[in-house]
Amino acid sequence: MSGTGNGAPEGAAAAAAPDQATIADIVARMRRIEQQEARPGAHRLGPSAPKASGASEAEGSGAESSGAEASGAEGAAPVASEPGVDEATAAPSAAEPAAAAPVAPPVARPTAPPVAAPMRAAAPSADALRETTAVLTAGGAPADLAAAAVAALGEGAAEQLREDPWAVLGLAGVRPEHADHFARGLLGTSVGPDDERRARALVVWLLEQAALRGHSAQDAKDVVAGLERLRVPDPLAAIAEAVAEGRLLSFQEELTGPGAPAANSDEEEAEPPTRMLLALEGPAMAEDSLAEKLLQLMATFVPGEDAGEEEGEEPDAGEPSPEASSGESAEPEPAAPEPAAPGPAAWEATAEAAPSSSSTALIRAVAGSALVLHTGGDAARAEPAALLAAATGLGLRAWAATWTDQGRDSFDALSPAATPVVTLAELLSGTAGPGRAADGTLALDLLVLLDAPLLDVELAATVLESLADGTRLVLSGDPGQLWSAGPGRFFADLLAAKACPAVASRTPDFGPIGELVSGVGVGELQPVEAPEKEVVILAAKDGGEAVHRAVQLLTDSIPRALGIPAEQVVLLTPGHGGPAGTRALNAAAKARLNPGPGRFGGFDPGDRVVESPAPGVTRPARVLDGDAAGLHLEFPDGSRRTVPPAEAGRLRHGWALTVHQALGRRWPAAVVVVPEDAGAALSRQWVYTAFGRGERHLSVVHAAGPALAQAVAERPAQPRTTRLRAILAENAVAED
Repeated sequence: MSGTGNGAPEGAAAAAAPDQATIADIVARMRRIEQQEARPGAHRLGPSAPKASGASEAEGSGAESSGAEASGAEGAAPVASEPGVDEATAAPSAAEPAAAAPVAPPVARPTAPPVAAPMRAAAPSADALRETTAVLTAGGAPADLAAAAVAALGEGAAEQLREDPWAVLGLAGVRPEHADHFARGLLGTSVGPDDERRARALVVWLLEQAALRGHSAQDAKDVVAGLERLRVPDPLAAIAEAVAEGRLLSFQEELTGPGAPAANSDEEEAEPPTRMLLALEGPAMAEDSLAEKLLQLMATFVPGEDAGEEEGEEPDAGEPSPEASSGESAEPEPAAPEPAAPGPAAWEATAEAAPSSSSTALIRAVAGSALVLHTGGDAARAEPAALLAAATGLGLRAWAATWTDQGRDSFDALSPAATPVVTLAELLSGTAGPGRAADGTLALDLLVLLDAPLLDVELAATVLESLADGTRLVLSGDPGQLWSAGPGRFFADLLAAKACPAVASRTPDFGPIGELVSGVGVGELQPVEAPEKEVVILAAKDGGEAVHRAVQLLTDSIPRALGIPAEQVVLLTPGHGGPAGTRALNAAAKARLNPGPGRFGGFDPGDRVVESPAPGVTRPARVLDGDAAGLHLEFPDGSRRTVPPAEAGRLRHGWALTVHQALGRRWPAAVVVVPEDAGAALSRQWVYTAFGRGERHLSVVHAAGPALAQAVAERPAQPRTTRLRAILAENAVAED
């Protein structure tokens, strides 16, 4: 087995020279890029550069951009981003990235992340917890980190922390200053910023923080800047060591397009302008796997043919078979049913019978393509529903998958007949849906994946790997909404790459709320006519007044004036903390609607809660009771579950949510709270998503003044650095 930890060939770790050569090569490449940028007239790839229009556009919720915020795990205390890294990432080059060629050392790439149902980790042993607690306490760290340390580092966590105290940076909420304090407490004051263990850990930590903000990769210069702020004496060497050890991967990306810096014309064979990207193994391999599988689906797709199209004579029924002529007789084996393969005429007849022009366009696109993108708002979901009905009528095994159970039920309600639709979690786990074929792939011919923008690159790779060659895949979603809680911008990168047909719905979301959201989508925040009080805008002087007004709307005004009970109203805000975050809003809502001491782990019977089993996944519920076994919850579909005390940290009060937690769901009424300190967290994407959560009524309580309209007009989204679009472009060029 290779000892390099990065998939290098056997024996690579035995010789020191190759590692040193790798480090020297990486440093040399970075030096060349720096020199290239320093030439007169060269484009500067730094914080002052103009924002890219394509490859690094953005996720829109600064306060919610981390996976911890999106999942609602408040106890994880999302780590604040490094300012310089964010600034540099927010202003990438205006050039389009072309090829992203891996830099040494070579890394073995699996086809895709394995498809497996999530498994609950085994409980740590008492000995491991006790030893880890002792080490943490000796270094001055909180003892309650022991369980998380053993879960992250294994049963040998205590010994690993003794040998490398900065390994504690792998735990949620731990910042460099905390790790430095722990290292000094454990090893003495002799350790300092130049410790190699510290440098290696900080390189990975910076990339992990970037992943929490949605980046699947980072420009190496941004990582260097972050390491310099953290007083790492030789950032380039630290990065090179981390790459050589397989802690992260590096890629050299060529910049092309109208915004690319020009090569020096004085040089006969000038190298094209490039940048070096660094990525954690999971997101990097997921993007590689995604591109490979998407191209494979399209390459193996064979459209059906109409009856009578094939040329050739039918075998003569009077000719004896070879078996018959030899005198042998055999029982005929039952033939497996041939998969349906409707031809162009059958598809066209179905398309012409579709209920809308957008449905017709979608059906026609799917008839001739393995991969199709579909964009539109909530009302546009009728088009994938029409496609599903058409494909089922043609004999295809067609299924749809949604992000939430509410999305599944609302999609099912679009058709009077039973609709083959499941949640994505049900589809992948096999608890519902088409099941699996003998080779482990999903037993279907067409998958319509709704809410596609919510998939991060690793989950998207898992979905793609579960599809058999030749399967039709439709990715549908609203491109104006917030992206995934995890790293990447899967759907947006596919749209930008233009690698397959894309059908834009012409079906608008009607009513005053739809009109308001449509305006936000094009950068305009304009008043709309709302004769039935569908939209109400209220100003507040500060966060405290915003909380008071929002809770009054929840508990009194909306139920009394519109007949919508408080249970069907949601409060939405940018983040958990602050004067008008979810904590403050939930405390005020509980005091009015269900006061109590919180006798069951901070909760009382009747409390409205949300469970967050994974980043970006939120399940609303109500507390029925609690005992030694845990909290007994009831979900909207009537199902019940007992949450054991060890998992109670996944629960939080649910009258107020962050907008990221609300993705994939809508409520009869939504109250959007915009605190005075939310300016930096606001973007057009965030406002678009927040305003679209209300079905019948939307109230906006804001104390942000002109910052709200400014965000809609000037900040389309928060930036994300990704590689998928460049990989697809590289493969497209290679095929041409």
